[in-house]
Amino acid sequence: MLVFRGVPEQADGASVLTIGNFDGVHRGHKALLERLTTRARELAVPAAVLTFEPNPREFFAPDSAPARLSALREKLALLEGCGVDRVHVIRFNRRWAALSPEQFIETVLVRGMGVKHMVIGDDFRFGSGRGGDFAMLQQAGADRGFGVEAMHTVAVREERASSSAVRDALLAGDLEHAADLLGRAYCIAGRVIHGDKIGRQLGYHTANIALKRRKVPLEGVYTVTVTGEHLGDGRTEWPGVASVGTRPTVDGRGKIVLEVHLFDFEGELYQSHLTVNFLHKLRDQVKFNGLDALRAAIAHDVAEARQYFKNGRVGKA
Repeated sequence: MLVFRGVPEQADGASVLTIGNFDGVHRGHKALLERLTTRARELAVPAAVLTFEPNPREFFAPDSAPARLSALREKLALLEGCGVDRVHVIRFNRRWAALSPEQFIETVLVRGMGVKHMVIGDDFRFGSGRGGDFAMLQQAGADRGFGVEAMHTVAVREERASSSAVRDALLAGDLEHAADLLGRAYCIAGRVIHGDKIGRQLGYHTANIALKRRKVPLEGVYTVTVTGEHLGDGRTEWPGVASVGTRPTVDGRGKIVLEVHLFDFEGELYQSHLTVNFLHKLRDQVKFNGLDALRAAIAHDVAEARQYFKNGRVGKA
């Protein structure tokens, strides 16, 4: 998959295009992308995605924008897994925000992307003030010679698959429902960095995963699996327990930290890029009365998580 920053002034060929944030790449997104790639193969042109960084809600209201389900690197990997050929990442700014729907159609779709066909969500809006809609795209397509089709809602257990629905499930601690909406376990990926070694003092070594995001959509202690290279023993997956939060017992700075304890793991993981797959919530974040109480709680968390895997529930979240 090719990744481009921005849109060229003049396309080097035609494309089948979709546009959106694609946060989390849930089942609704996957259905749209499946249609996108199928249509692209039929027309023998690349399947292209145009997305924004930051997304418009983060640009206009960074403090109230919802937590991202996936960082840009994670999203790109998920899009590649769906068979997308090209992704154009637009740096959203005031110039883009001021672009009228008509300008967007002419400079981005027609000239910049050479769009031959579009597949969009049924609630897609574009241009300054969100003034452009599906009807406008259909008319432009009829005038300029490209097709436009809308993907309708994908429901999971009678609920619309959406990024906000996934966030709600994660916030409620319902990891199983979040996985239903996503079509996979929710995950966070990042590089292992040095921490303050508190885990070693407590008898539970942890891998500290760098979080390159303002907010995370979940907090607490979870049963997880970790996937990645350099896990040892020829394995690419390892069970464990993860904590996401501000570590109130040992840290008063309020910084969100992701720490993972891998069961019976020996070795160093610094600088490894790992993916943490969240399967089941064990408990909320708690401030304990000292390290002894924290150590006892971790021991209980580990015992519960081991039982989860012993019961054969891995992969069923």
